[in-house]
Amino acid sequence: MFIAVYRWKVKQGMEDQFREGWRRGTVAIRLGHGSFGSRLHRTLAGDFVGYAQWPSEKLWRTVYEAHFPHDDPDAAAMFRAAIEVSHGPELLMEVTDDLLDLVRA
Repeated sequence: MFIAVYRWKVKQGMEDQFREGWRRGTVAIRLGHGSFGSRLHRTLAGDFVGYAQWPSEKLWRTVYEAHFPHDDPDAAAMFRAAIEVSHGPELLMEVTDDLLDLVRA
């Protein structure tokens, strides 16, 4: 498995729009391009951090280099309009050991 981590500073007052665009875009990418989905986090400093999981680096690169095309351009526009600063991908990682208990989560 392969992980890509992103970080964004979102314009004040546009957090809900950002999250909705992120959710819709993530679902479209998962359904249309084979990712395992993503988790969105908010740091104590207020930045958003997305953790996206993919079956392989090769698949992630193919989709990333095509600028994450998906079937929801409105979601992409919502997402992009809310971003003040985008950092990422900040980390690109291979999973070596996985002990997350998603059943309990």
